[in-house]
Amino acid sequence: MNKFEYVWLDGYRPTQSLRSKVKVDDYADMWAFDGSSTQQATGGNSDCLLNPVAEYKTLDRIRADATQTRPGLEGTYVMCEVLDADNEPHPSNTRTHCQNLVSDEWWFGFEQEYFMYKDGRPLGWPEGKGKPRPQGDYYCGVGEGNVVGREIVDRHTEACMNADIGITGTNAEVALGQWEFQVLGSGIRAGDDLWMARYILQRIAEMKGVSINFQPKPQTGDWNGSGMHTNFSNEQMRTTGGQNIFESICKVLGSEHTSAMGVYGSGNEKRLTGKHETQNIKKFSYGKFDRGASIRIPIATVNNNWVGYLEDRRPASNADPYKVMRHIVETLTGG
Repeated sequence: MNKFEYVWLDGYRPTQSLRSKVKVDDYADMWAFDGSSTQQATGGNSDCLLNPVAEYKTLDRIRADATQTRPGLEGTYVMCEVLDADNEPHPSNTRTHCQNLVSDEWWFGFEQEYFMYKDGRPLGWPEGKGKPRPQGDYYCGVGEGNVVGREIVDRHTEACMNADIGITGTNAEVALGQWEFQVLGSGIRAGDDLWMARYILQRIAEMKGVSINFQPKPQTGDWNGSGMHTNFSNEQMRTTGGQNIFESICKVLGSEHTSAMGVYGSGNEKRLTGKHETQNIKKFSYGKFDRGASIRIPIATVNNNWVGYLEDRRPASNADPYKVMRHIVETLTGG
């Protein structure tokens, strides 16, 4: 018998949350749940179905200490899409729109930023209304007072590696208590990996009495918000490339900027202000090495004879990667 932890997206709006429940069985199979408790059905017709789409087997090799009694992370995580009682994709199932659209030709690298919170405040911030010293020392910082929560980050990284999630790195971010991890993958698997990495992060933080805040601007004032910068490429960009091709792609994305803002995460207007390494939400721009642009053309692409990838800096930290992938591919292929 094995432990399977089923993970899915609920029906909450404007931002869906992750849900999970555990099944002990010989294998992962279709499973029902009460959709009336997740805003995905009514009480009189409450059955919804969990359809497994990706499995992540992991062994939790990292423990807080030798006497830890709380459960670890061993087992198999099962990423699921939600179906209705007729076995059709549920309206909340955003993954289904990517299945015949986002092929493995498309590579996506998500840079997931987030804040750690405890007792209603960012981790490491003074109690009450106090603020830490201004930003400057925290980005990629080292040492007590410059970073907090590294134990959670290290454990999360190890857990993702053990689960064969395409995690490629982590770093402390610009504000105290803010971190980032990166996930790279091809096709729809990239979205599966990011959602599962988010889930594992929240499970690990839960063990430490810490919550993960994915809001794009949880702290007002002179503090960076959190994004989900999305690096992407297709076969042409990675092989033949060319400056004209990359600039043409940027212009096409710019022509659909308004529709992008409708699916790139709720509350994003609080983050995209034109400050703190963002472009204003009402504007679109692109530029080489420009972290204040909507689309950044990385130095690695330019220095490689314009062969490589682009970075869409507009998605918010709470954006649904399935929606972001769908928008980019539909926009650039005519969907």
